[in-house]
Amino acid sequence: MPIFTKTAKAVLILSRSLPVAAGLALAVPAVLAEPAPPSAQTAPAGQVMLTVTGRIAGSDGPGVARFDAAMLAALPRRSFATSTIWTEGVQSFSGVELRSLIDHLGVTGGTLKITAVNDYSVQIPVSEVVAGGALLADLRDGKPMKVRDKGPLWLVYPYDSAPEFRNEIVYSRSVWQVDRIEVLP
Repeated sequence: MPIFTKTAKAVLILSRSLPVAAGLALAVPAVLAEPAPPSAQTAPAGQVMLTVTGRIAGSDGPGVARFDAAMLAALPRRSFATSTIWTEGVQSFSGVELRSLIDHLGVTGGTLKITAVNDYSVQIPVSEVVAGGALLADLRDGKPMKVRDKGPLWLVYPYDSAPEFRNEIVYSRSVWQVDRIEVLP
């Protein structure tokens, strides 16, 4: 019977274990290759609706986070009904609360520069973005908004819910056709 040194025994045990380890190594990537649930999606699979740049923590590239419709729909949503100075009657709006979006991206301070397709932009201090306030709406009366209907994203406030949402500053911040947000220092 051959006499093995401790090193030789270790090599023998390791060589017998390699086929099992190799099999496990091949099986693990199959499990990890499963698509992430929509809420964990980090890069858009569809057409980009919103691009956020600047001082953000969550991103799909250096300092940028892009969202398609599915990614926005996976974030916490809110709805409210309100009248606006730009439309007739009470309308229902659904979308992502601006506060939820910036929390999702790890924004803790600075200023949001919110810009529309036509380059109209406003700046909103992050300190003034509150829960229950601005909504980045992608649905109006249950339907996606087209560019000609102030979409695909409209930053709306629950104007009818409180007097602080009915003033010139808030109205000027109510950007429609939003396609990008820059987080400034």
